[in-house]
Amino acid sequence: MTQNIYDDETFFAGYSRLPRSIHGLDGAPEWPVLRGMLPQLAGRKVLDLGCGFGWFCRFAAGEGAASVLGVDVSEKMLERAQRETDDSRVSYERADLERYTPPADAFDLAYSSLAFHYIEDLAGLFGQVHAALKPGGALVCSVEHPIMTAPTRQEWLTDADGRAAWPVNGYLDEGRRVSNWLTEGVVKRHRAVATHLDLLLGAGFRLDRLVEWAPSPEQVTAEPAWTRERERPFFLLIAAARS
Repeated sequence: MTQNIYDDETFFAGYSRLPRSIHGLDGAPEWPVLRGMLPQLAGRKVLDLGCGFGWFCRFAAGEGAASVLGVDVSEKMLERAQRETDDSRVSYERADLERYTPPADAFDLAYSSLAFHYIEDLAGLFGQVHAALKPGGALVCSVEHPIMTAPTRQEWLTDADGRAAWPVNGYLDEGRRVSNWLTEGVVKRHRAVATHLDLLLGAGFRLDRLVEWAPSPEQVTAEPAWTRERERPFFLLIAAARS
């Protein structure tokens, strides 16, 4: 079963104060690139896995989606999503993605933002998503970049040439990692970039685009504090299709 850390009071309070929780998609710096990876949404049936506060669900409905189903394990997240959604095309369901079986051949797009790095059986979930998509349907998702899920410590080092370096710990040793982010004992699943691709291809997907996201120079100019975020990718963005 997925660790339901978002229903932890301390974690939820901290997460609710993040820019992406306050400003929604506009508060997520990777959103402009991720949005550009989406297919046309008008008239489409959309599945949002790990929908959180429902920001993307409401966006998809606003873009003309015929229906949007948001799924999340967190009761607290879904309570807010329901409260802030006033559109009959959007519905929500509470479910653990480790065990979730969506209806087959039912969706044109499956979307997920920063949820899959919590999933232990990602191969199984990719298989379920593939079956849930109509032929030619798309999967667009983001995860924390594997460099971020395998750090030795949250500080910068200097390499032999005097360059800033982000230390990683056992990058090729995949599996359970525990971090203290917003609260203690947050469990994530570390996988190399190649493993994400192998699991997608093994589930029958065709890879359309892969982005190792870091802030653009323009974003750094607007937010100078992000300067060091250019030293390594922060997110892995993936667009794939059911072949």
